[in-house]
This record gives sequence, C-alpha cells and structure tokens, in this order.
Amino acid sequence: VQLVESGGGLVQAGGSLRLSCTVSGGSFSSYAVGWFRQAPGKGRDFVSAISWSGDTRDYGDSVKGRFTISKDNRKNTLYLQMNSMKPEETGVYYCATDPSGVIVEGEIGFELWGQGTQVTVSS
Repeated sequence: VQLVESGGGLVQAGGSLRLSCTVSGGSFSSYAVGWFRQAPGKGRDFVSAISWSGDTRDYGDSVKGRFTISKDNRKNTLYLQMNSMKPEETGVYYCATDPSGVIVEGEIGFELWGQGTQVTVSS
C-alpha cells in the first residue's frame, strides 16, 4: 500500500491550492487519514485529519476556517483545500493513515506516510 500526494506547487499569499492523496494497492475507507506539514528546518506539524466515517474532522489552530479536509472513499483519495494561504505555510505536505479509524492527537496512530508534496507560498 502506498500513499501518493499531488497538487503542490507555488502559490502567492492569499491564494489557494488543493492537495490530493491517493492510496494505491489498498483502501483507506476504514482508516483515519490526515495531513501534516514540515517547514524547512522544522519538525512535522499537524494540519488536519478526518475519521474513517468522515464524521469527525480536526484542524490545526492556524488553519481553521481556511483549510478543508475531505475524502472520497470510492476514489481512495484524500483532499486538502487550502485557501487564503500564508507564506509560513510553506513546506512539504504529507498525508498519512491511521488504522484505528479515529483521530487521537497529532501524529499519534498515523503509521503509513506518503513521500510528500512541496507547497511554496510566496509573499
């Protein structure tokens, strides 16, 4: 099973991007899935996650109201719509899956990770 992120790129501050994460070789319909960001020279930060049912969604404080997480189980694809982006949100964005299906906190429970997609927000 592999996770492949796409949709990264260069965007101006205030702009939007939509990231995608596709599962190959398996399904994440019973998994919680999430997005994390690693800025240059820093650790990995939680961005957003969604439970297996889609009923529970969690966001990092800095992105609430601007980012939206969603998933399409039929397509085995996770999305992150990012609006009103800020330069400090530059980094590599990773998707990950948690087989428990529920959101705990931060990276807890997330076991399978993608390779990441670079997002650069210019000022």
